[in-house]
Amino acid sequence: MSYAYSPTDSYRRMAFIRRFEEEVLELGREGHVAGSVHLCLGQEAIPVGAMSVLQPGDKVLSTYRGHGWALASGANPLAVLAEIAQRAEGTNGGRAGSPMLSAPSVGFLGENSIIGAGLPIGAGVAMADRAQGGDGIVLVSLGDGAMNQGGTTEAMVFAAARNLPVIFALENNGWSEMTPIATTTRGEHLARRGQGLNIESHVIDGGDPVAVAEAVAEAARTCRSGQGPVLLEFKTVRMSGHYNKDIQHYRPEDDIEAAQLQDPLLRLRQIEGISDEDASRIEAEVTAEIKALAERVRALPAPDPSDVLDHLYAPDLPVPTGNPVEGKEIAYFRAINEALKDALRRREEVIVYGEDVGYAGGIFGVTRGLQKEFGDQRVFDTPIAETAILGSAVGAAMNGLRPVVEIMWADFVFVALDQIINQASNVRYINRSTVSAPLVIRMQQGVTAGSCAQHSQSIEAILSHIPGIKVGMPTSPQDAYAMTLAAIEDPDPVVLIEHRAMYQETGTVALAGPTEIVGGARERRSGDDVSIITWGSMVSASLEAADTLAQSGIEATVLDLRWFRPLDTEAIARAVANSGGRVVIAHEAFVTGGFGAEVAALISDRHFGQLSAPIARVGTPDVRMPSAPSLQEAVVPGAKDIVAAAHRVLSR
Repeated sequence: MSYAYSPTDSYRRMAFIRRFEEEVLELGREGHVAGSVHLCLGQEAIPVGAMSVLQPGDKVLSTYRGHGWALASGANPLAVLAEIAQRAEGTNGGRAGSPMLSAPSVGFLGENSIIGAGLPIGAGVAMADRAQGGDGIVLVSLGDGAMNQGGTTEAMVFAAARNLPVIFALENNGWSEMTPIATTTRGEHLARRGQGLNIESHVIDGGDPVAVAEAVAEAARTCRSGQGPVLLEFKTVRMSGHYNKDIQHYRPEDDIEAAQLQDPLLRLRQIEGISDEDASRIEAEVTAEIKALAERVRALPAPDPSDVLDHLYAPDLPVPTGNPVEGKEIAYFRAINEALKDALRRREEVIVYGEDVGYAGGIFGVTRGLQKEFGDQRVFDTPIAETAILGSAVGAAMNGLRPVVEIMWADFVFVALDQIINQASNVRYINRSTVSAPLVIRMQQGVTAGSCAQHSQSIEAILSHIPGIKVGMPTSPQDAYAMTLAAIEDPDPVVLIEHRAMYQETGTVALAGPTEIVGGARERRSGDDVSIITWGSMVSASLEAADTLAQSGIEATVLDLRWFRPLDTEAIARAVANSGGRVVIAHEAFVTGGFGAEVAALISDRHFGQLSAPIARVGTPDVRMPSAPSLQEAVVPGAKDIVAAAHRVLSR
């Protein structure tokens, strides 16, 4: 929202935010707001000044103290207040509440209740805008405490590496929740951090909307010229507690009094000479307007629980039809490479990036040759910054691209897991499908000779626990090709876990024809004595075990799940029924908490009456993975362990 500056207009806008927040407090005291609310009292000049100079098409992401940003962006005040009060007519239908509300239709992409998490997302939004030929900028607000988050630094490094049009608006009110920033952080001006990253950085009076507007306008010019990002540190005050029920017992009285003296509304009246009469008139008008909004919100209904499960995922894509095509013998890693090539050719919005994936072609050669064919704007290398990689992918996907990013080793994703669990998974649901995040995260996992405990873990169960994302594991070159394409075409976030030990395995791959949709298990072998449900590296071990069992007259079904979310429960039901209720579940991951436990629980819950014996689970025992091959061999399960489990089930 851009508007011409006038002192009384700015005063009105700031007063509106002030009275709005005060009414939120009142609604909370009356019991109309559940949970915590973080108010921007004392910081009103920053969103009002900034939004006075930004242009249509520019976008804003804020902290959880972002009601003022939503209002200044042009969000409907009734809808914002209704969302804070968790009402059906709220901006997000009560799904976001105070700390995550959004209004994408006016460019407000939302608050974020995870400190610092919005910065890499904002970088991705800006990257997508530039990739699609836009000239918009992205403003991302953060608090002083967020400057100590690793993701903040990663986002700034990433944005600087690609000269992204991002304004990092640091609202420094001197308090990191309940702790003075001065007690935890050295230096008076946090903007020096930006200077250390070679980012243009300035310290601004955040209580003066004119100074804010001038600084943001100049930063916007810098960003639009291709010289971004810019860090602006706005010195401001917090005129209330950290949240609505904070009694500020930790805060010295003189600090509270000093903040009141720096009230930006009082300062604007003094600086611009707004008369008491004009100020009183404006405040009376604003108060009446806010009171009327609050009365309407009090009468609004709560959300209807009947649709609480809606918008977690997009509707299923149609099942493709077409004739099979002749296959080609290629390796697993090359099949992924071919899928990425096909996707880059089919869709201009596909981009591929990550650590070493561009010029070098990836540590395992999976992306080799892609940058040469498609250029360094669509296939590129990034800083070693997993949070920035994943967060930027979320933002880019929200803004029209289909990023395919690589986390070099699955073990490394834990340093950035927030961007999957708290960010990507929430986009569609919180926004009720008005915004989505169709991205693909590739990673490889598993034990290979010499791999240590930090390069060998199987993490499919952890990721599959999260609603809002989809998770798959290709176990053949054909699946590596088909599932990669399916993931890229899917309208929701997809994690594809490859197995490092399979990269050199070869098989027949149909490189054309209809693209699969996400989901669906595959029966690799049929038998009616016992069913082995498996995935990943254990598929080949299970097939070997089935061959061994067949030598003694035991015929085994081998079901490769392929996808964990969505899980093919019908295929599991058939496997249980076809083997007379004798089931072995085999995976490389640790037995305790492995995805096999979920499958076993599902079978017990839905098919208990068909079971002829207790379900047997095969997996790695609970131990940290040693590096020595001889020690690995002692703990990683294989065909002989699956055979033994099958015999146990059959002997019951």
